[in-house]
Amino acid sequence: MQADNKMFDDFVKLVNGAAGTLAGVGREAEAGARSKAKEWIGGLDFVSRDEFDAVKAMAAAARDEADSLRARLDALEAKAAATPAATPSGA
Repeated sequence: MQADNKMFDDFVKLVNGAAGTLAGVGREAEAGARSKAKEWIGGLDFVSRDEFDAVKAMAAAARDEADSLRARLDALEAKAAATPAATPSGA
């Protein structure tokens, strides 16, 4: 009976050791995958949030300026259409 108990204890120690080793391998694999992902993503040409917001603000300002210039052009075209066309002299 004592021999069976010792064999069972040895088997439990073996399984616990294997489980600990597998858990360690899993943690190392996860850390390696995270490291590779960060390296890969870092190599891509992403912009920061601040840069994105700055460009977005510049685009909005340019859009507002274009709308303002379009309104001025429409007013000038309306004014030019309202004045009678000058007839060339000597024709």
